[in-house]
Amino acid sequence: MTRFVEFTGGDVEAFLQSQENKDLLRFITCGSVDDGKSTLIGRLLYESKMLFEDQLSALEADSKKLGTQGGNLDFALLVDGLAAEREQGITIDVAYRAFTTSRRKFIVADTPGHEQYTRNMATGASTADLAIILIDARRGVLTQTRRHTFICTLLGISQLVVAVNKMDLVGYSRETFEKIESDYRSFAKGLGAENVTVIPVSALAGDNMIERSANMPWYRGATLMAHLETVPVGSTAVDGPFRMPVQWVSRPDQNFRGFAGTIASGRVKKGDALKVLPSARQSIVERIVTFDGDLEEAFAEQAVTITLKDEIDVSRGDVLCAGAAPVEVSDQFEAQVLWMGDSEMLPGRPYIIKSATKSVSGTLDKIKFKVNVNTLEHVAAKTLALNEIGTCVLELDTPLAFAPYRQNKALGSFIIIDRFTNNTVGMGLITFALRRAANIHWQATDVNKVSRAHLLKQQPAVLWFTGLSGAGKSTIANLVEKKLHAEGRLTYLLDGDNVRHGLNRDLGFTDADRVENIRRVAEVAKLMADAGLIVLVSFISPFKAERLMARERIGADFAEIFVDTSLAEAERRDVKGLYAKARRGDIKNFTGISSPYEAPEKPELRIDTGLHKPEEAADAIIAFLRAKEDLTTP
Repeated sequence: MTRFVEFTGGDVEAFLQSQENKDLLRFITCGSVDDGKSTLIGRLLYESKMLFEDQLSALEADSKKLGTQGGNLDFALLVDGLAAEREQGITIDVAYRAFTTSRRKFIVADTPGHEQYTRNMATGASTADLAIILIDARRGVLTQTRRHTFICTLLGISQLVVAVNKMDLVGYSRETFEKIESDYRSFAKGLGAENVTVIPVSALAGDNMIERSANMPWYRGATLMAHLETVPVGSTAVDGPFRMPVQWVSRPDQNFRGFAGTIASGRVKKGDALKVLPSARQSIVERIVTFDGDLEEAFAEQAVTITLKDEIDVSRGDVLCAGAAPVEVSDQFEAQVLWMGDSEMLPGRPYIIKSATKSVSGTLDKIKFKVNVNTLEHVAAKTLALNEIGTCVLELDTPLAFAPYRQNKALGSFIIIDRFTNNTVGMGLITFALRRAANIHWQATDVNKVSRAHLLKQQPAVLWFTGLSGAGKSTIANLVEKKLHAEGRLTYLLDGDNVRHGLNRDLGFTDADRVENIRRVAEVAKLMADAGLIVLVSFISPFKAERLMARERIGADFAEIFVDTSLAEAERRDVKGLYAKARRGDIKNFTGISSPYEAPEKPELRIDTGLHKPEEAADAIIAFLRAKEDLTTP
């Protein structure tokens, strides 16, 4: 503890009081692999004298055992705490450290440089005011340097510090430094980055970290620490209009109903008029409640509970706004997306979209372009792969109260969650609402599904046949339609091969095209059911997510029929010779061979074609319909 006592002067209470008046700078370190990010943070912690004696002793011991500096202090070990990080000498997860100087408090996030951990870097950047982008002087500006810079500017980090590190390994060459500075500034200019400071350093040796280096007399700018202590910071959130996403509704007893959350921007006072969105209901602030008692006024970043004078419906995910300056509401947006999933993003596939405290179902319907992070060129794309960044159209099932990201980070950002694995597979920033969607309304008609079904004397239904190619879907569906037709029922069979001759003739067999294939067919089937028909849909439809999308779009009329056949049996039949071609590599993305089939877990009906002949299967489906009373006259 000697270093800490030395730093505080021994009067800990006075030291703590002095900290209350210091401002806070949140920053990250980022860049490519092995550029020295962890070492730089470790050096800052060491030089700021914020290490206890036991931490320093542990660092000395770990440096001898695990270090990469020949027994000398390995400052990276102060930050890389995971066993896998120490074993491999790399950063994997985001590590947060706090330290202070006589002028300012700091929270720094050390982020990974490996491309596969770009998602972790974006997480660290989401709360930062400043980014230190490290560049190895020996290697110059790399792809990951550009990618991390792009993400930082995308997330609204306005202050960029480029630390050209390991200058000791290039002989403190001024020419090398100026070449790297020129290359980086040229790239940053294309991003519109204005506040860029470039500093030559050696994090390991301490050059230009705290004190000016005698090894680089040609550099006349500030040291890294001097820049961090003096760079302007300050949140503009307090100056904006009041916005607070509701985290939860507090109802401890019958006499209290408050709406808890963290204020995203602005300030609120007792008596202020508020509007609740998306419902647009209005009321007056009655109380501002905290653990320490009621407040007369609350500000951005404070967690509070607000009570209203009127009993209006407010739920988790709603946004409380200043009555005179409410946010917008829409269900369709243009958004910039960073894809973080190992599997590519598929347009049209339903995902969970979580923005602030609200989670809704939505799709990334169209990719306008993706960005080449090296050239900043806009490139045409159908999907986004891991770490790719693109501009997409985001469509939600329900309206969302939002603000563009540049105006409000909390209400303008979202994450994308896989509906089956619950993994976060992407993050996005809302640019603006596509207002055309808000102006399109469903046109009510006097003749509806009920009246059409009554005229046809049948209950509409959508029988969705799914299974491997060769399982017998089309054969069984055809038999079911014949039996229903013989009973006087009006039906239509949508077969996968037939539909691809017309409606879906423009689609191939990539995963993205298969998603769109099912989306279109689900929409057609829904319209046919609305017309009163019994619709039979025979499609491989290999992905659970798309079958769930079809179920949700069609609603109660939907019934999933799993025509279950083993892959070996389907190959043995191979009526069309497709499996043989797929095995030879002549057909790409063939279900069961080079593309997965995700079997239904809870279908309404499972038909095992190894046990039942097609005629028996058809009879079982007719019996299933009768048991559900789907064939009774409405």
